[in-house]
Amino acid sequence: MVLVLIIGDLHIPHRVHDLPTKFKKLLVPGKIQQILCTGNVCDRETYEYLRTISPDVHIVKGDYDESNFPSSITVTHNAIKIGVVHGHQCIPTGDLDSLSSIARQMDVDLLISGHTHTFQAIEYDNKFFVNPGTATGAWTGMSTTDPTPSFALMDIQGSVVVTYVYQLIEGEVRVEKIEWRKETDTAPAPRASVAPQNIPSPGVPGSPPAASSVW
Repeated sequence: MVLVLIIGDLHIPHRVHDLPTKFKKLLVPGKIQQILCTGNVCDRETYEYLRTISPDVHIVKGDYDESNFPSSITVTHNAIKIGVVHGHQCIPTGDLDSLSSIARQMDVDLLISGHTHTFQAIEYDNKFFVNPGTATGAWTGMSTTDPTPSFALMDIQGSVVVTYVYQLIEGEVRVEKIEWRKETDTAPAPRASVAPQNIPSPGVPGSPPAASSVW
C-alpha cells in the first residue's frame, strides 16, 4: 500500500491565512508516504509545513507561485503512472478533452490537476482524472460562491487506486470513497499491505529521500 496526499491551491497567506484546523488534525506526520501538490503553495512556510507531513513532496508551479517548481511532474507507483499539472494549461479550464490531451502527451494513466478549486475524480477516455480542489477553501474569480475546502488521499495497490476525498462541509469533515482500476492485459500482483478501511489508517511508512529546496 502506498498512501499519497493530493493537495493544492492553498493560496497562503494571500487569500487564506492557514489550512482548516480540522484538516491539520488529520494530516499528522508518519502516515503518508508521498505528497503530490497541484501548486499555488505561495509561501515557504507552507512548503515546509507539507514536508513535516511527508519529506517526499512533489509540487508543480501554480499561476500564483513564484518559486522554481516545475510545470509538470510524473511519478510511478506499481502499475500506475501519475502526472501532475496545475491546470491553468488546460483550455477551457477543467475541460476533460483538454485534460485528456495533456494526459496523452505526458503518457500517464492518471492525471492530477487543480486550478478550478473544485474536487473532481472521474474516469474519462480510459484514464483517471483527479482534482483535489482547494485545501483552504481559497476564493477564485471563476466562481461566485465560496469553494468547499477539500483534499484527497490516494491508496495505491497494484493497478487499483482508491481515492478518499475529504471535504469540510458546514464545519464537519465528510469523506467519500472512489475506486478506479487500470485496465491491463496482465496486471502485476499488488505488494503485501494492510487492507484499507473506509477511512484509510495507513501503517508504518518507508523513508523516502528529502526533497531538495526550490526556494
